[in-house]
Amino acid sequence: MTTPTDLTGPLPPASRWRLPLHWLGILPFALFVTLFLFMPTMKIVVGAFQSPDGSFTLANIRGLNTPSILGAYWISIKISVASASLGCVIGFAVAAAVVRGGLPGWIRSPLLTFSGVASNFAGVPLAFAFLATLGPVGLITVFLRTELGIDLRLLGFNLLSFWGLTITYLFFQIPLMILIITPALDGLKREWKEAASVLGATSFQYWRMVAFPILFPSLLGTWALLFANSFGAVATAIALTGSSLSIAPILLFAQIRGDVLGDPHLGYALAFGMIFITSIANAIYIWLRARSERWLK
Repeated sequence: MTTPTDLTGPLPPASRWRLPLHWLGILPFALFVTLFLFMPTMKIVVGAFQSPDGSFTLANIRGLNTPSILGAYWISIKISVASASLGCVIGFAVAAAVVRGGLPGWIRSPLLTFSGVASNFAGVPLAFAFLATLGPVGLITVFLRTELGIDLRLLGFNLLSFWGLTITYLFFQIPLMILIITPALDGLKREWKEAASVLGATSFQYWRMVAFPILFPSLLGTWALLFANSFGAVATAIALTGSSLSIAPILLFAQIRGDVLGDPHLGYALAFGMIFITSIANAIYIWLRARSERWLK
């Protein structure tokens, strides 16, 4: 008996190594990632270890050890920690109320739709929205002062400050937390709660001893992702605070424009430090996300 291979002969080399057509769909994405992610990142990494004449040097990395740059990094880290922590707590509470709290089912779809939009709402529009609401002459600020006699400025609140920027970041941090943690909450099996109830556990004991240990990798991983999301945000911070708050992205933006440091390779080193910090946060998120998915299968 003959086979199709015997009748047609061996396949020509070009046919054996032809790229399947279904791979063509990801070529635009691969090109986009290469041009706008990998190549700029490699340019930053190489430039951080180059002198103006192109030779290798560590002077740029040592140049980061200055009070102004270290202070900018430290403020950025504090804002990222605060916004990520508050975003996780509030976002988890909202998602748990919708998924496990017995709220009407019709609330879920509008909430997730809004979260998908709000998680990408940033930059100048977001800064303008908060200035118009909580700024010195914002809607809520004026209402509290004229109608209730509460002056936010006298109470120490200033939108163009650490807590002002943190609250502004929460507008996209909370929706992002809702989008990420909702599938994890859906993965909690109803049988686990029923088994805990049969054994006499209260609702608090179920969450403390069953649900939270299972969700902990997802929660910690999402916190790391929110940290990286906040640490790299620049457009909102610049539009809202300008130069009144010195954080790493604003310092880097000033370096790109050439207004402050005047040393492009030191700017590469500053960007390299930001990439290093956000890469660690993203790596933690990916690792913990994989552990959580194994638990929830």
